[in-house]
Formats: sequence, C-alpha cells, structure tokens
Amino acid sequence: MIPVRTALITGASAGIGEEFARELAAAGSGLVLVARRKGRLEALAAELAERDGVTVEVLTADLSKDSDLEKVAGRMAQIQTLDLLVNNAGFGGTGPFSRSDAGRSLEMIRVHAAAPLRLTRTALEGMIARGRGGIINVASIAAFSPFSGPAYSGTKAFLVAFSESLQFELAGTGVRVQALCPGMTHTEFHDVIGMDTSFVPGFMWMSARDVVRASLRALGRRKVVCIPGWRNRLVAAPMRCPPTAAALLALAGLPHLRRKVGL
Repeated sequence: MIPVRTALITGASAGIGEEFARELAAAGSGLVLVARRKGRLEALAAELAERDGVTVEVLTADLSKDSDLEKVAGRMAQIQTLDLLVNNAGFGGTGPFSRSDAGRSLEMIRVHAAAPLRLTRTALEGMIARGRGGIINVASIAAFSPFSGPAYSGTKAFLVAFSESLQFELAGTGVRVQALCPGMTHTEFHDVIGMDTSFVPGFMWMSARDVVRASLRALGRRKVVCIPGWRNRLVAAPMRCPPTAAALLALAGLPHLRRKVGL
C-alpha cells in the first residue's frame, strides 16, 4: 500500500467504497467521502473519526448530475494532500438493454465513465505537480463478460481501457493508476437491483474487505489491472483470451444461460 495522506472516495456509503474508507482510516489517512446518502456518510465519518482519530469530510453528491460533479471536482482541486482518488460510485441493472430505460443507461454512463474521467483529470493536476498519487477506478470482471448487460459491461470495459492507457501516459510522473475488477462480492449491490445470485456457488464470493486489501496491495506493486482472488482470475482468463472469448460469446446466445443472468 502506498502512503496516503488524504483519499477521496466516491460511492463511500456502502460496499467496496465503505471498505476503502475503513481500511484507509485504519492506516491513518484523512478522508473525503462522497455519496448520495448523507445520513450514511455522516454516520460512517463519525465512526471513523472516533475510532482512528483521522479527519473525515463528507460531500453529498449525485455524480450523474453535472452540478454535483463539478462541486466534487472543485473541492478536490483544493486538497493539497490528495494522494488517492477512488472512483467507486456506480450501480447495476438487470434485464435486456433493448427493453431498458434509455435514460437509466445514460445515467450509468455518466456515473461509471464521465464522472471518473472528470475527477481523474482534476486529481492529476495536483498529483503530477507533487510527483505522487494513485487513482483506483473500480471496474468489474463484467468488463470482460458478455453476460452482464451491454451498458454495465461497456462502462466497466471503458474504465479498464482508460486506466491502462492512462498509466502508460503517466509513466515517470510518480502517479499510479489501477482498474480494480472484482467478481462476486458480498455487498448490498445485488440486493439493490434485485438480482438473483442463487446460481453463483458460495466459493466464488469474496468479502469487500478482501477485495479492498488486494487492491491496495496491487497499487503498491503498480499493477494496473487488479482482479482480486485466484478464482476470479481463473474466470476472467478465458474471457480475456480471444479464442475462448469467442466461445463464450457463442454460449451467451443460449436462451438458458440468458435467462439465468436475467437477460
């Protein structure tokens, strides 16, 4: 894990974002927590400030709204000790894209792709000038999968390509970039969207804590694409290899499999 004086975390009120806050606070990092749910953010901030003696600031924002996104970017530009940005805010969806609400898909693009791009650009100004920093873009192994819906997989694939290309551009600046690609993780994410996860065997699940710890370790080792857990890496490998990826695309057309994943 790299030394972090201050971290800004989006989507910090639950799940992986909350776990990043807990891990970083325990390591002594100051925090700026961003999410829509003010009550949850304030409760978490009070808990971490008392437990770890760190400074925790709360910013309530909906990153699908330009005004809120600019508010967060403006505050970020003022933080001279910002060493880590975690672009974690996001949400899922179920059902076929062809019958989905187009507005919801556009909102997903704003939250998953446009907001990380905007906040990353702002963070880089100070990080490059200081010669240090890290950016973690929370993607998913869905970035490589034909089973997770076009909008969700497409935005997560963008985060992977964006992170890989950006790290190449930033070579020698002291700034590290990571695309974190977790698999099935025990959070409220799937319950919120009403996704049936009964077909996923228990051994395929990871805790949010283990995902976050793997991410922070990988950032310290300058690993650009982090797929936490050897089981998830085994799952992702055939999806990233062209010959086996083609076979998976063919399987994705089978009606039985499509029903299983809610497409």
